[in-house]
Amino acid sequence: MISPRLDAEEPAIARALDQSERVRETVEQAAADLSSVNGVLKDEIADGVPLAKVELALNQSEAIEVHIQQAAEEMGAINDALAEEIDERRDLERRLSRSDAALTESRAEARKSRHSALHDGVTGLPNLELFNDRLGNALAQAERHTRRLAVMFIDLNEFKNINDTHGHDTGDRVLQMVAERLQEGIRAGDTVSRRSGDEFLFLMLEIKDESNAGELAARIVDKIAAPADIDGVSFTVRSSLGIAVYPEDGRSVQELLKNADAAMYVAKQQKQGSAFYSRIPPAPRVG
Repeated sequence: MISPRLDAEEPAIARALDQSERVRETVEQAAADLSSVNGVLKDEIADGVPLAKVELALNQSEAIEVHIQQAAEEMGAINDALAEEIDERRDLERRLSRSDAALTESRAEARKSRHSALHDGVTGLPNLELFNDRLGNALAQAERHTRRLAVMFIDLNEFKNINDTHGHDTGDRVLQMVAERLQEGIRAGDTVSRRSGDEFLFLMLEIKDESNAGELAARIVDKIAAPADIDGVSFTVRSSLGIAVYPEDGRSVQELLKNADAAMYVAKQQKQGSAFYSRIPPAPRVG
């Protein structure tokens, strides 16, 4: 961005340069007029006008002509200095403009770098680091205001077969399709994340009870399973989803993720779509 001070000063310098140029032209014209007068006086001396009187006038006019010529030379030097000042200011503006463009580009690169560090390269979703950060903030707010929230762990069933049969490019297209479906109708404040591979996470804020999370989980499973056509191939992607609720199923980021993961494995084993961690039967005691 060019300094406002420079923008304000350059027109003033330009006006001064124009004015001094006009003054210089006037001075040069006056010098020419005086030179003409001197010529007339010399002619009058030749015609017999009293010599002493004419010589005095001639000497005075020649002295004035010398001063005028000196002033014209000084005015020319001033004009040159002003023109040089304008060139320097314009060069400074160009350098400032380049610096501003470089700074803007640097900031854009920094934003791009930060975005890449916190988002998945295939789906564009927040990655696990960003999800954990948002979950940590959500837990702090939930504890402060006595709210509940749910963490969902989503795994795509038999996704490896898609990669093996149709290739990783098609597999990435499937992941992108799932990401788009997960984001459809998401509430403000909720977060969808790609954890890794074929695993996704969903943070649902401010739930009233488990039924809220259960209803959303059922919609997610159905939405993912809707038929899709990718590069002329029809796909039906099934998923398993585990749900952990704060504060009943955990009070920390790690505990909620671990328990949501455990619930997902139960849903996968029982082929029931989704499962709550709180409803997993306790493991039988040994001995």
